[in-house]
Amino acid sequence: MDPYGLRRVVSPAGVLPQRAHRLDPDLPPGDDELAIDVDALNIDSASFKQISDAVGGDAARIGAEVAGIVRERGKMHNPVTGSGGMLIGRVREIGPRHPAAEDLAVGDRIATLVSLTLTPLRIDEVLAVHPEVERIDVRGSAVLFATGLWARLPGDMPDALALAALDVCGAPALVARHAPTGARVLVIGAGKSGALFCAQAMETLAGSGEVVAADLSEKALASLLAVGVVHRTLPLDATRGLEALQRVESAGGLFDLVVNCANVPGTELSTLLLVRDGGTVIFFSMATNFTAAALGAEGVGKEATLLIGNGYVPGHAELALGLLRKNPRLRKHFEARFVR
Repeated sequence: MDPYGLRRVVSPAGVLPQRAHRLDPDLPPGDDELAIDVDALNIDSASFKQISDAVGGDAARIGAEVAGIVRERGKMHNPVTGSGGMLIGRVREIGPRHPAAEDLAVGDRIATLVSLTLTPLRIDEVLAVHPEVERIDVRGSAVLFATGLWARLPGDMPDALALAALDVCGAPALVARHAPTGARVLVIGAGKSGALFCAQAMETLAGSGEVVAADLSEKALASLLAVGVVHRTLPLDATRGLEALQRVESAGGLFDLVVNCANVPGTELSTLLLVRDGGTVIFFSMATNFTAAALGAEGVGKEATLLIGNGYVPGHAELALGLLRKNPRLRKHFEARFVR
């Protein structure tokens, strides 16, 4: 048994796949591995933005850059942001000792719920790039280890819609755990994860407290307000800490829980300044510099609980999909903004 995929690490020797510089995606599937024919990659927002900015937003060059990273590393592991994404595809082969051997069948369509930074991957062809939804359609193959999480694609919604939600499905589960009754919650970033954080916060608070979204894009904020998943919005630039603090102090004061979903670097200080002493911060964004977050809290004398946004919380996939099922306006919002 090789539950963590150590045999696929090419270099450096002895590290786990996520830390490896290169994996071998071409070894024959092991008895405890799952082989997948890949249809699409959902690149995480921070990574996609970095690549897009680096190549001037050109779709073909974005696809070529992603294919180059995968060719070099045997996985989608952005060397600048350190992040990857997730994929959807069809089960090609199931090792007899894989934990899903009794649950899955060849041909089942699944989404992987572990990062592409540790998933052995080969891209044979880039078929299409969808910059507006950070998705790349490909023909390729991948391997899921015994410890790798997955979700069967639901039959009651299109794959692209399910992919958009499953890409950030850890978001609602985290806020369900950390938003106490009566809390004032601020979500920085009005993208996919931000929308799910807000929707779940409204449900968890059940009429108590307050849910506020902050973003530089007033259009994105207006969309969330129209969906009904926030009480109000705050247009602000989270890369400008003192300006953000002044904006918040003049609009109701500091928050009990601040969630960072921004897809740009340099937002750590704002996040810390906007939480009250004794409050909680969830850094869900992969653009976060966690050293800057820790030292920044010390530097501004902020006594708060800082949480790394673990993408896995038990039941997270069904919770995220459930939000779309029971909230038609949220589903329409996802279909309009994140499905192509």
